[in-house]
Amino acid sequence: MQDVLENNILRFWLDKMQDSEQGGFYGRMDGHHQLHPEAEKGAILNARILWSFSAAYRVLQKPEYMEAATRAKDYFIEHFIDPEYGGVYWSVDNTGRPLDTKKQFYAIGFAVYGLSEYARATGDREALDYALQLYDCIEEHAFDREHNGYIEACTREWGEMADMRLSELDANYPKSQNTHLHIIEPYANLYRCLREFQEAESPNCNYVPAIGAVLPLGITVPQETINRVESSLRNLIDIFTDRILNPDTHHLDLFFEMDWTRGASRLESYGHDIECSWLMHEAALVLGDKKVLEKVEPIVQMVAKASEKGLCPDGSMIHEANLDTGYVDADLHWWVQAENVVGWLNVYQYFGDEKALQRADACWQYIKQNLIDYEHGEWFWSRRKDGTLNLSDDHAGFWKCPYHNSRMCLETIERFA
Repeated sequence: MQDVLENNILRFWLDKMQDSEQGGFYGRMDGHHQLHPEAEKGAILNARILWSFSAAYRVLQKPEYMEAATRAKDYFIEHFIDPEYGGVYWSVDNTGRPLDTKKQFYAIGFAVYGLSEYARATGDREALDYALQLYDCIEEHAFDREHNGYIEACTREWGEMADMRLSELDANYPKSQNTHLHIIEPYANLYRCLREFQEAESPNCNYVPAIGAVLPLGITVPQETINRVESSLRNLIDIFTDRILNPDTHHLDLFFEMDWTRGASRLESYGHDIECSWLMHEAALVLGDKKVLEKVEPIVQMVAKASEKGLCPDGSMIHEANLDTGYVDADLHWWVQAENVVGWLNVYQYFGDEKALQRADACWQYIKQNLIDYEHGEWFWSRRKDGTLNLSDDHAGFWKCPYHNSRMCLETIERFA
């Protein structure tokens, strides 16, 4: 996995996607490996690049990963963060000028994720300060104080939006599992980062930093700040266990009204189920509260088991199914396979399930044989149901980023190396 991480995934982004003319990284390479220098640059793509190289540097300590992470951080701060209203633009044009200025909280969450990981890897105070500013933006503008949870989007000026969808593939509801998943993920990382900085200032603290964490001296983290992020993280764990989890099926429902009435069709997203199983567990582990873990860990195993419905005999996992219409998206997406590996490795690591280890390995074998692009680098978007390669979707782009696959590799290295 380290070989795939370094020589297939990260090498591709270093060699083929750095924008030497306009700065940062190019916005798109299509499925036929044609680079599009004129393409818009998305906040999600750039925040995920920032996270990937920051995490790679933290774990592997190679200077070229630090340089790429810093390049991503500097570009993101200069071009994506709105200096007037705060938050993060959805996209900029290829020259770095604001293009779509809506505030999608999914994207702001990824900005917190990338910036907090850069701070963990380098001890950079600027990255931590921006991560905390964006955390405050989410809490101020997205948090629903009446019904709990977080809304999907606002206008640039934090006004209401009629169309709050994350993408054209989503239903238009004010709350979603996907956005909550990618808010709990950065909040767990931000809390972990703050605790690690606290450990540097207070050697007697009982918190054990993660492998590779930088513990810079001289950065004081107010306890009030740590307490606020901790409170948000606790609340998000409860939202997943008490609201988003379907108690009858143990799948995660996808769309909700403001009052948490379940909306849209009966959808099952198997990739999100298995991804959520380990991210929810990670949040509870980072929190370090035994009572929370006692509540979460049985649910982690139930959600992982529910995702088995999407498994194929060869170990791969299909995308999703609509139970009302009977439509099944049986494409084998790159990101679903990556999360499938991590999810089952997590079940094996913490619950001793040997079958889970076999499932992770089977999916890894599928990835090596079917999704890794050994000629050009990176992974293909997906394989179709009939086994043919999907070359219609991007090889790198707005949604195709070095995040799910690099994280799969890094999670495996950190857990088992």
